[in-house]
Parts: sequence; C-alpha cells; structure tokens
Amino acid sequence: MISSTQARSLGWMAVLAICFALVVILSFKVHAVKSEALLAERQVIALERETLLLETEFQTRASQRQLATWNTVEFGYEAPGARQFLDGERQLASLGQLPAPGAPSPIRLARADAAATLASADAPMRSPLTGAKLTLASAASEKDAGEVFTEAFGDFLIEASPIRAAQAQTISAKGSGE
Repeated sequence: MISSTQARSLGWMAVLAICFALVVILSFKVHAVKSEALLAERQVIALERETLLLETEFQTRASQRQLATWNTVEFGYEAPGARQFLDGERQLASLGQLPAPGAPSPIRLARADAAATLASADAPMRSPLTGAKLTLASAASEKDAGEVFTEAFGDFLIEASPIRAAQAQTISAKGSGE
C-alpha cells in the first residue's frame, strides 16, 4: 500500500492545497473590501461636492435676501410699475398720432438712393484736400506695376547675390540690350 513517507508527502500536499485555497479566498475578500472602500470614498467625495454646492446656493440666496432687505428698507428701491411709464391707455394712443405742426422730424436711418449712387459712379473722384481729380488703378496699370516690381526685384537679387555677380550683370545687360 502506501508507505509512511508517501502518506506524509500527500498530507503536506493536501495542507499546501488547503493553504493555497485559503490565500486565494482571502485575497478575493481583500479585493472586495478594497473596492467597497473605494466606492465609499467616491460617494463621500460626491457628497462633499453636493454639500459645497448646497452651501454656495444657500449663501447666494441669503445674500439675495440681504439685497432685497437693503433695497426696500435702506434704499427704497422698487420694481418699476406701468404707471411710471404711461398714465393710461389715452397716453399710449397719443404716441401713435401724427406730430404737431412745429414738432421736429423723427430720427431716420441713413440710406442711399439707387439713382444717386449710379449718377455719382460716373463722376470722377476728387481729392478732399485739393479738389483735384483722382485716377484709380486699372487692370492695365496693375500689369505695369507688376512688371516694374519684377524688374526691381530682379535687380535687387542681382545686387544681393554674392555668387556669380559678374555673370548675372552680364546676362541682365544682354537682356536689356535686346
């Protein structure tokens, strides 16, 4: 059958298996308690935030009460009533009547007439200081300005280039001679 050494080693294996099972069960319980503690901590934080919010709201409402007390008792402020603006329906109806013969004209928004803008578009523009006619840039003059800029920029590059300055001037001299 089984010798005593084998029985002893089987006994130790059984004890080790039971200990291992107890450690696993204990670790599960520890993790469960730890997660409950974290959940409780989160709830405490949420309740603290809610308490802070409620305290802020309470203080705000208390200050509103204080402001209302100051307005009525110390300053005498009241909400405006309809009687402060109009005496009655007749005054409201009088607002819609035509102006009296000596009354100033009502304020109107400025706007340009289409015929006036077309007529002024054909007239030459004049300088507000001298009164001389102004000429506006046209497409042809923009092309000329572009050519002038290109030539000036090319001359600038020729002068600024430290390399092959003599060759660039020779090429530009040949180009301008043609």
